[in-house]
Amino acid sequence: MTFLQRYGFGAVGFNFLLAAFGIQWALLMQGWLHTFEHGKILIGVESLISADFCVGSVCIAFGALLGKVSPVQLLIMTLFQVTLFSVNEYILLDLLHVKDAGGSMTIHTFGAYFGLTVTAILYRPHLEQTKDKQDSVYHSDLFSMIGTLFLWMYWPSFNSAISDHGDAQHRAAINTYCSLAACVLTTFAFSSLLQRKGKLNMVHIQNATLAGGVAVGTAAEMMLPPFGSLIVGFSCGIISTIGFVYITPFLESKLHIQDTCGIHNLHAMPGLIGGIVGAITAACATVEIYGEEGLIRAFDFTGDYSSRTPSVQGGYQAAGIAVSLGMALVGGAIVGGILKLPFFGDPTDENCFEDDVYWE
Repeated sequence: MTFLQRYGFGAVGFNFLLAAFGIQWALLMQGWLHTFEHGKILIGVESLISADFCVGSVCIAFGALLGKVSPVQLLIMTLFQVTLFSVNEYILLDLLHVKDAGGSMTIHTFGAYFGLTVTAILYRPHLEQTKDKQDSVYHSDLFSMIGTLFLWMYWPSFNSAISDHGDAQHRAAINTYCSLAACVLTTFAFSSLLQRKGKLNMVHIQNATLAGGVAVGTAAEMMLPPFGSLIVGFSCGIISTIGFVYITPFLESKLHIQDTCGIHNLHAMPGLIGGIVGAITAACATVEIYGEEGLIRAFDFTGDYSSRTPSVQGGYQAAGIAVSLGMALVGGAIVGGILKLPFFGDPTDENCFEDDVYWE
């Protein structure tokens, strides 16, 4: 997010603010829904990881609103989004019993479409006058690229953090790494192919190179073979780069969606692809591939779910995509309407993407 030439303080500082606030609220919300026993919320390392994942979804939504909202609006959005995220996660993981270790549905799809809906509600028709401030400079792009490299290195641990220790966690890390590696190659190739004179675009390299990690999130811990994860990453590098070149301008001009960071290309579309890949991979699971005990452990076919078959699991995985989309669109519309109220101190059009409004 540090690519904006005059909004580096806001990009980093406000991220810090909403993360610190969101983690505390997420610990409470997720605790009430998942670990509330005998009048107390049980907190462990996995609770902290889940809260981090929840705030990751908020940070994704912030990407669409970057530079156009006030700190108060961000805190209010965080309060509502963490609440909706926790409810959506409870529906998917506890009621539908879907598997989503890397959060393609719960984190990326929900967070991205929530943010895109909010920014559509907060549409600014005269934002074109600040177009020069939305550009980057050499050093801001360099800082942003450093962030990309750190995300790329740690994405395998992100996708495998809450997987069962052992085979599932190893598969999640390996599949994520393969998908990311393939994604980088196609991003570079299509960035050059789609640009004039065959030059590379730094926006594509900062963002689309990570799309493979998003898209493999749901299926990462499943028996997705390496060539499968390579195909996922290969495809997402192409789709995400095309999104930055063609889809983002279309969304802004036709649908009034002003997506500052291009989260539709990095999180929304790859998140949907990840959900679909997860549903197909689950539906294709067999005893021959997993082994009888392995199949039960992989999808937790125990207790009330002991009679569930892989094909039925695939259907529930697909239903999880629809639920996440519905929660994001409806929730985003409501929260966007709340944030549009005139007393939250949002910056004027000419002061958007400008640190001077809120920083010394």
